[in-house]
Amino acid sequence: MIRVEKLSVNYGAIKALSDVSFNATPGLITAVLGANGAGKTTLLRTISGLVTPRSGNVFLDDRSLLKTAAEDIARMGVGHVPEGRGVIAEMTVDENLRLGALASKINIAEGLEAQYQQFPVLGDRRKQYASTLSGGERQMLAMSRALIAQPKVLLLDEPSLGLAPLVTSELMKSIRSLCESKQLTVILVEQNAKSALKIAHDAVVLHLGTVVASGPANEVAANDNLRRYYLGLVQ
Repeated sequence: MIRVEKLSVNYGAIKALSDVSFNATPGLITAVLGANGAGKTTLLRTISGLVTPRSGNVFLDDRSLLKTAAEDIARMGVGHVPEGRGVIAEMTVDENLRLGALASKINIAEGLEAQYQQFPVLGDRRKQYASTLSGGERQMLAMSRALIAQPKVLLLDEPSLGLAPLVTSELMKSIRSLCESKQLTVILVEQNAKSALKIAHDAVVLHLGTVVASGPANEVAANDNLRRYYLGLVQ
């Protein structure tokens, strides 16, 4: 389980997060929602060790992740898929996946085969350069590169960004399926609140770095004030 306790992060004089607390339940999807500038990306970067908080703590199964290097957090089972489909365009699909497996102790051949079974389109394109993939395929590759190391926790930052609605719908279904089949704990950061709330079990809503609501996803989705003022969802 990921447990965030009173997490505060500053960038100089700017407060990016202020006393953020929530639990991400094992094996479930927790959606982190909010507008641009709400602190969503900073939250994921702090959990994965890329940003040092001013105060507060992050726990993985009751073990504090503070003062732990990002690469060690990854080895502990936290996979991070950053915003922007950050694959290496000059490398093939196969090479990108092998790169994701380097820090793990898995059998790489078996790991590759498992990912190609999970994402058949990547298997079809394994020798193609990542630069030739569509936006949706690049997002699949970014997720697959994190998954090949067999993480316990998957942090997803805006996976639907720039994708067509139909592609977004299929991607969200894949995320829900992965969570259920792999018993992954998923923290899903999204501006596309409608799509995220459809697959999430729980939700946390951020506004200017603070938590304005949290609870079961269906209850958050049904709250008219949250829908209108913080999620941009209008009936």
